[in-house]
Amino acid sequence: MDFIQNVPFFSIMISMFSGIISSILSEKWAKRLNTAAILVVGIMSGALLLYLCRTGIGSYIFMMGHFPAPWGNEIRAGVLEAGMAMFFCIVMLLSMTGGRKKLFDEVEYTKHNIYYILVDMMLSSLLALIYTNDLFTAYVFVEINTIAACGLIMIRQNGRTIEAAVRYMIMSLLGSGLLLMGICMLYDLTGHLLMSNIKEVMAEIMANGTYRIPMLVTVGIMTIGLAIKSALFPCHAWLPDAYGYSTVSSAAMLSSLVSKGYIFLLIKIFYRVIGLDIIYSSHIIGILFIFGLCGMLFGSFSAIGEKDIRRMIAFSSVAQIGYIYMGFGLGMKEGMVASVYHILVHAATKSLLFISAIGLTDVSAGSRSFFALNGSGYRNRIAGIGFAVGSLSMVGIPIFSGFVSKLLFAKAAIINPTWKMFPTVIVLAISTILNAIYFLKTVIRIYTPEDLTVEKEKGFYSIRWDEQKLYAATIILFVVLNLILGMNSRPVIYLIETGLANFA
Repeated sequence: MDFIQNVPFFSIMISMFSGIISSILSEKWAKRLNTAAILVVGIMSGALLLYLCRTGIGSYIFMMGHFPAPWGNEIRAGVLEAGMAMFFCIVMLLSMTGGRKKLFDEVEYTKHNIYYILVDMMLSSLLALIYTNDLFTAYVFVEINTIAACGLIMIRQNGRTIEAAVRYMIMSLLGSGLLLMGICMLYDLTGHLLMSNIKEVMAEIMANGTYRIPMLVTVGIMTIGLAIKSALFPCHAWLPDAYGYSTVSSAAMLSSLVSKGYIFLLIKIFYRVIGLDIIYSSHIIGILFIFGLCGMLFGSFSAIGEKDIRRMIAFSSVAQIGYIYMGFGLGMKEGMVASVYHILVHAATKSLLFISAIGLTDVSAGSRSFFALNGSGYRNRIAGIGFAVGSLSMVGIPIFSGFVSKLLFAKAAIINPTWKMFPTVIVLAISTILNAIYFLKTVIRIYTPEDLTVEKEKGFYSIRWDEQKLYAATIILFVVLNLILGMNSRPVIYLIETGLANFA
């Protein structure tokens, strides 16, 4: 085994131990260690991706401690896992950098260490969900991720965030409970916890017809559990407050990474545990399709009626998660590819929107009201550019990443016509129009000049990009990332197709 194949294991350990070590460090050094850990893991993941592409290995299994199950634990790594790990690190690093200045305003200085510990724990849990080949290990890190996310929501400790954290915890525990129940039932039916071993037994069960109904019920329970945790409509009630009132870095990471980690785990379960043939032949796909369409419409309509800019972006996330599950529900390879691509698009774009929004509200006397944003795009030009790019991407304007993912969804619906084609195309068109209504009206609002007298009365002020160099650099990098996904999508799509083929 080449040494570089140890990268998944070391990535999880580095992020986990950086959190442990941060507990005894000063705020300054905890921040530096957090940044270094994310950067190192990202570079290692990129190196692993390059190695896998050059060697053509596809994927491999790494036994932690070099002991086979059940005494050891298995990690399975491929091009999709390595690529997703690298992308998550990029988004997390930019989200932390863009919201670093606001952290001092939003969180007490004495709690900064705790904040960095929680971020490190979140990173380690996301990496474990990406790489693990063991269902019980996945559940353990799902709970670690839940605790970290809950801590990041309530660390501001005001009424809104505590209420949001309680809602998140209740819904998340419901989802985790259903996931654990499903894993226990699956272990009872198959006698295994390793994904590859379960799949072999699953094929036998479905072939001879024994325990077919209990097996499908088990699969349904696990799917519902992860759908709840990823905020699929109608289990999204916790999301607007959690994203809307947490710190800006927390909102960016929760929106772009946490829910996507659960969705990625669900994809792995579909491919590696259950098998696509079983999934596509069941009613599970149809249910996900319907709720995905409902989420697309409900999230968009709710965003139109929202006057708080951050809650508007949060409701938009409900719609975008609906897109992903709608792609699953199409029941074909093209739909799955479109969904995975949209995970990347949503992660890059929604983080950009949250980071940009805080720059606009800062120069509007801290007001998050839609009506207070007049001229904010001129008062903070770099934030205005970032919000405009993110909005155009979410609407689906060409050259931006959102255009590619919506095109992939439409193509997936049309390429193999079924009864799902017309609902998909119609809802996709309606959702796009609704996206344009609430995003473009906000862009118009921030670029509508405000009277100078009114600005002075309300305490508005302007800030130049050279007065916020780190923030400006973050926005620029997010914009570049969005344009790369929008204008150079073919290599990314090929990587996704290759990775999903390796899953199967």
